[in-house]
Amino acid sequence: MQKHVVIAPVGDYIDDLFVGIREFPTDRVILISPKEKIKEAERARSELEKFKIPCRIMEIKGNLWEETFHAVSEIKKMEGGDGKNLLINVSTGDRETRCAATSAGFVNGIKAFGVSGNDVMMLPILKFSYYKQLTEKKMSILKVLYNSTDCCSSLEELSKKTKMSLPLISYHINGNLKSEGLKELGLVETSETKGKVAVKLTLMGRLLVKGYV
Repeated sequence: MQKHVVIAPVGDYIDDLFVGIREFPTDRVILISPKEKIKEAERARSELEKFKIPCRIMEIKGNLWEETFHAVSEIKKMEGGDGKNLLINVSTGDRETRCAATSAGFVNGIKAFGVSGNDVMMLPILKFSYYKQLTEKKMSILKVLYNSTDCCSSLEELSKKTKMSLPLISYHINGNLKSEGLKELGLVETSETKGKVAVKLTLMGRLLVKGYV
């Protein structure tokens, strides 16, 4: 029987970790913990030692969403890259860390489950790769937006920085009936002021450029 590496965010419902372990044979546990939850993570590790289950604590700092995505991405790489032996218990965190862990599992194609009382519920396996949706030009637009902190207050400015024509920039941002644009993919957002359309990266856009997705 295959044993799993269980990833769990540390939050308000850390006891749900043990419900998941009861359901799934567990080789080891990796806890993703913000600094303020380290004591809870250490207590959980002590409890796991009683069951002879190794536990690693990954402390995250800064933006919780960004660092959770980074942690899950790094764990997947360390475990061989396909994530087949990984499970994410999304119920152990608080409201925000649950959402972040669920989203990180979704975009990385990692199986996730939730806990309700003493019952475990598998979440749909939704494999999705942004990289398959992105052309080289779309990716170059994202990199310009990421590297130029003062860009871009207008499509014209973005056009100049990317050296693409204005119609091409508009196409890659907004898409058409046959192809999703960066805006529809949730990687950029736009706002209009005095007839000028400003463009900036979303959190997901930044995560993608940094290689966390």
